Amino acid sequence: MNGNGNGNEKLIKRTFWQTILVFAAILGPGIVTGSVDNDAGGITTYSVAGAIYGYRLLWTLIPSFIILAVVQEMNARMGVVTGKGLADLIRENFGVRITFFIFLGLITADIGNTATEFAGVAGSMAIFGINKYISVPIAGIAVWVLVVKGNYKTTERIFLLFSFCLLSYIVSAILAKPDWSQVAGGLMKPAMHLNKEYLTMVLGIVGTTVAPWMQFYMQSAVMEKGLKIEEYKFVLWDVIIGCVATIVVAFFIIIACAATLHVNGIVINEAKDAAISLKPFAGAFASELFAFGLFVASIFSATILPLATAFYVCEAFGFEAGINKKLAEAPQFYILFTSIMVISMFIILLPNAPLIAITIWTQVLNAVLLPAVLISMILMVNNKRIMGKYVNNRFQNIIGWSTVVILITLTIMLIVSPLLSSLHK
Repeated sequence: MNGNGNGNEKLIKRTFWQTILVFAAILGPGIVTGSVDNDAGGITTYSVAGAIYGYRLLWTLIPSFIILAVVQEMNARMGVVTGKGLADLIRENFGVRITFFIFLGLITADIGNTATEFAGVAGSMAIFGINKYISVPIAGIAVWVLVVKGNYKTTERIFLLFSFCLLSYIVSAILAKPDWSQVAGGLMKPAMHLNKEYLTMVLGIVGTTVAPWMQFYMQSAVMEKGLKIEEYKFVLWDVIIGCVATIVVAFFIIIACAATLHVNGIVINEAKDAAISLKPFAGAFASELFAFGLFVASIFSATILPLATAFYVCEAFGFEAGINKKLAEAPQFYILFTSIMVISMFIILLPNAPLIAITIWTQVLNAVLLPAVLISMILMVNNKRIMGKYVNNRFQNIIGWSTVVILITLTIMLIVSPLLSSLHK
């Protein structure tokens, strides 16, 4: 009896540790994609939201989490089942012309996004006394070497380390001593105002939380990792952990700025301003942690965004792509990656570049472009010819199509609200 019990116990322990090892091996695409979502543009958007509206926009993170989780799960499932990238599938199923117009908007947004990341590098390093003409080129060279000279396995491990560093925002928020009853109110009591500034902020939060480029990167990462349907339950947990991490970091950034900047009437224009302004209210340590988080997020995303763009453009038009491929094997991939990096760095190094306008409107452009990407995804993930028995269930389709309708409605309201305001004057 005892012998059988010990034997079964050992078997259970062995199975448990084997499961942990398998999960550890698969871990990556979901967490990395979710963490990169909290990039310099995202941090700026959340910081400005907290500074202007206090806790009142926290409610947007709940629908954003549901949307993010459902969309990323669809994405990962398509990558596992088909073994193809999203761009490749869009071209195969909708043709080169539609693919070209979707990608024209996406590339424009991604250059703006990448420029925002280098603005984050410049701003965060300025807090530590380093000039942008030093920090931006050094960061750019480091990112380029990591991608061009590294391989997927090594790069992903570095990305996972960066992901954990973003948890520094939790400490910053706690040091800010927020009013937790007001936090609960902002989270549980949604409110919608039909003015341009409020709608822009809501769209910006959704656009930075569920960005179009994420869908392409996630599927490419799943494909590059060679994950199979038998491993899908682990992929799903990877996606969920990544989505939770995204929303948790966003939540605490808004709280940190609401508890210090909003209550003291401090107006900010970028994430760097938030880090500086935190100092007199939450202390130097909170301020430096905020700046450190901004730097990590910016470097992290300055790597992923050009990579994601290079991935989906090369996939769509049949060029070789992938970090595991050498420069000679995938020249178009590396040329495109390098070009986006150089253009983005050039924008940031221009004197008096309108960084705030680039940051906020890039996030809004993400939200405007997202419906086109989601419509393509939902149509394909429901196609049995592509997905077999792994098509969407009813809940996934309700969330997917509702997201499309909501984003299109908010975009129309954003365009129409200034016209309505001018008519009332």
